Amino acid sequence: MLNLFLIQALNGVQLGILLFLVAAGLTLVFGVMDLINLAHGALYMVGAYLAATLAGLTGSFGLGLLLALPASLAFGLLVEALVIRHLYERDHLDQVLATFGLILILNEGVRILWGNAPMSVALPEALSGAVPLTGTLRYPLYRVAIIAAGLAAALLLHLLVHRTRLGMQLRAGATHGPIVAALGVDVRRLFRLVFGLGAVLAGFAGAMVAPILSVDPGMGDSVLILTFVVIVIGGVGSVRGAFVASLIVGLADQLGRSFGPILLRSLMEASAAAQTGRTLAPMLTYILMAGVLAFRPAGLFPARGR
Repeated sequence: MLNLFLIQALNGVQLGILLFLVAAGLTLVFGVMDLINLAHGALYMVGAYLAATLAGLTGSFGLGLLLALPASLAFGLLVEALVIRHLYERDHLDQVLATFGLILILNEGVRILWGNAPMSVALPEALSGAVPLTGTLRYPLYRVAIIAAGLAAALLLHLLVHRTRLGMQLRAGATHGPIVAALGVDVRRLFRLVFGLGAVLAGFAGAMVAPILSVDPGMGDSVLILTFVVIVIGGVGSVRGAFVASLIVGLADQLGRSFGPILLRSLMEASAAAQTGRTLAPMLTYILMAGVLAFRPAGLFPARGR
């Protein structure tokens, strides 16, 4: 039982780190630009496809990953120039409708370019092993690498937001946008940088997950739903809240799926417990979100000024 708990806890942390990479970009876009971007999950999907394609062309996953990051940035800036910048002055309903249409376009575009069949990416040979945990228990090295890379990205994002002049402008723009513009800051340029940064974070998450999940059209849709749950729990516009909430959601999802049926066996028959556990497990994160909102309607760490 202890071994199962350790494995599922690490899986939960790994899922939480991936969710944070996606949620951080989305919460920055909403917090700074006041833009609801439903297509953010599609940027995660595009990042995975770019990494899979570039890894196949170069024969190296590491090189493909490195090339996918600037490619994701370029794609994000292109989307911002073609679609997003025309939504800055529109209300949230227009933004939701436009970015939902963008999801359909990007999903269909992926099908046209890469086909309907899922793509697979070979696990990097250097990261194909496992690390020992306790006794004979081992954990996949690549998943450890995902956790380490995600934590490094979170640290860099923290330093960017809290230790740089750009970060100061981002934080000020999130709460006092008109004043920041009046002080001479090019707000449109700031918005482009924020959207590009969000696209890079989402693309990085998609690229990192490509070797352990199949890359297929629409893979960003399910991630987007969990990402919004993370943002609501953590507090809209709060990167710190997104980090904490991502770990909570990741652990709740993985531990709930594994231990839910086991705990239910003490209350009902094994077959009924298994069926009930399978039904309740996907709902657990939403039950958690409802519980948090009941006590903290603005989330665990609401951004200052909101």
